Amino acid sequence: MDHAKVAGEVVEAVGGASNISAAAHCATRLRLVIADQSKINQQALDDNEDLKGTFAAGGMFQIIVGPGDVDQVYARMVSDHGVREVSKDEAKEEAEKGGNLFSRFIKMIADIFVPILPALVAGGLMMAINNVMTAEGLFGEQSLTTMYPAIADYAALINMVSSAAFASLPVLVGFSAAKRFGGNVYLGAAMGAAMVSTQLTSAYEIETARQAGTIEVWHLFGLTVDKIGYQAMVIPVLCVSWLLAYIEKWLHKRLSGTADFLLTPLITLLVTGFLTFVVVGPLARELSDGITNGLSWLYTTAGPVGGFLFGMVYSPIVVTGLHQSFPAVELPLIAQMSSGGPGSFIFPIASMANIAQGAVTLAVFFLTKDSKMKGLAGAGGVSAIVGITEPAIFGVNLRLRWPFFIGMGVASLGGAAVALLDIHNQALGAAGFVGFVSIVPDDIVKYLILEVIVFFAAFGAAFAYGTTRGKASLAGDDVDADEATLEAEAMAEHAETVELPAEAAEDFTVTAPIQGRAIPLSEVEDQTFASGMLGPGMAIAPAEGPVVSPVDGEVLVAFPTGHAYGLRSASGVELLIHVGMDTVQLEGKHFSPKVKAGDKVLRGMPLVDVDWAAVGAAGYQTVTPIVVSNAQGYEGIEEHGAGTIHRGDALFDVVRKADDSGAAKTDDQADAAQAKA
Repeated sequence: MDHAKVAGEVVEAVGGASNISAAAHCATRLRLVIADQSKINQQALDDNEDLKGTFAAGGMFQIIVGPGDVDQVYARMVSDHGVREVSKDEAKEEAEKGGNLFSRFIKMIADIFVPILPALVAGGLMMAINNVMTAEGLFGEQSLTTMYPAIADYAALINMVSSAAFASLPVLVGFSAAKRFGGNVYLGAAMGAAMVSTQLTSAYEIETARQAGTIEVWHLFGLTVDKIGYQAMVIPVLCVSWLLAYIEKWLHKRLSGTADFLLTPLITLLVTGFLTFVVVGPLARELSDGITNGLSWLYTTAGPVGGFLFGMVYSPIVVTGLHQSFPAVELPLIAQMSSGGPGSFIFPIASMANIAQGAVTLAVFFLTKDSKMKGLAGAGGVSAIVGITEPAIFGVNLRLRWPFFIGMGVASLGGAAVALLDIHNQALGAAGFVGFVSIVPDDIVKYLILEVIVFFAAFGAAFAYGTTRGKASLAGDDVDADEATLEAEAMAEHAETVELPAEAAEDFTVTAPIQGRAIPLSEVEDQTFASGMLGPGMAIAPAEGPVVSPVDGEVLVAFPTGHAYGLRSASGVELLIHVGMDTVQLEGKHFSPKVKAGDKVLRGMPLVDVDWAAVGAAGYQTVTPIVVSNAQGYEGIEEHGAGTIHRGDALFDVVRKADDSGAAKTDDQADAAQAKA
């Protein structure tokens, strides 16, 4: 490849250097932040035989060049054409600045919540089961647990387990958000745990505690601070996680060695802790109270218009977690029924919003061909229509956007109808189809009819949109899967013959590059590896020592950060070794590379020394996948089993195809390599 020529062709095809706001590269791809996408000459890029494909992901335009070539093309783009050179993380940050503020917020929310959705989905469905078992009037005047006392303990256990994910939501969000913001995930989880500490008055009991005068306080910096928890709240923990990550990264840049290891987590938690409970928490609570009281005034004053607006904003409020403050308004309204009050309007409107979000999610379930999205939509939709919308909203509707907006629109009409029909509830409960047991008896029929209308209206609108303008977003492959698949294809297409030293051995056995415990690839937490998108292989949970070459061959890719290596064996097998998960964010800290791209290696030669303890202490998974990146040319692999493995032991064998051209090509490559050797 003429790297200078390709660099010039790429720059010209994307609209010139002035149209490239920032540029970086990874193992196989150029990552470009483009100012004006309309200036890209896609046809020129598609016709370029030296390029293996293009796609847009993460706000960047990515061009697949291939390992061993991408770094040189990138270097010529910078030196010959003045393209602005940045790191991969800096390019990502700049790409994230694109789009409007709301779009960036939605993407951030999706990135944080998708990993924790299984806990929310399971909890939501279990809550639905508990609601059915404990609701009065559903199967008679009494609940199932009252009629059949023997099942009461079962319901109690289900309720305890189901509520755990929501009551401890700040812990889960703290972990995931800290990872999203580039901080230590365990510090994020610790801060989340502090926000739901048993030493604090539970957020669910604030109103009762206030009336009883039992809320304890701190006296800090001349201020009186209530000891109140943040169960099921989102916005406060998001703010806290961002603050924690910012402080931690600031300290990492200014401290090193032992001082960094000891002082950074101490100072980070100490400063974040005081700011959380003195500043962030009280402000979030004031915001929550203001929204709640404002909505109550609006509904009371404006009637159907207020119901319309309340229905429209209820789901966005759920995204923030501020809906947890609504019981503080509902309970007094319910209590006033004893003196002739009508009851609360909040529950019926919340039910309409939940039903609408559940209906659009189920529409996605019937429309999408993406198995992962279908699974989320099915479980999330069922959970939503029985009252728990977080899995549907965070897992599906916000990611696709248009289902969320359709749900908001239909919910606004449902809210207006609630006001017009004067529907109220007399008790708290599950805001969904089973919630009719909480409604004032005279309003139950109106409530159920309206819920059915809202459901079919939302489902029909989403289905119609999803078969027309929204069809493309349901095509099947999410962005991450596309990126992973294309990268794997690019690695497989780089197939030049390697000139090897005479002592190199041709075989198809891949040995363990690390001492530790071999595990199936499916057990790796990163779904890109676990799903096999990057190729078959195995992973190792390391115990100690360096990472060595598992084959005789050549280094195709060696990141300066030391976290990833691409190798080609004497037999033509191409391997990708990714040392730990997300360890690129360490920027080379705790890694001491021993090789560079182009180096010839023999089995057992060190690739990189790693301080495994330090990597783990920094909050990163050390599990290291070893995958075959050109698997298309082979039948598959034969694993040698999981368990304790020593460096140099056989990890798996690559199985050659017997009859197809791919095998012949591979054998020809191996013969050529042997001849040159």
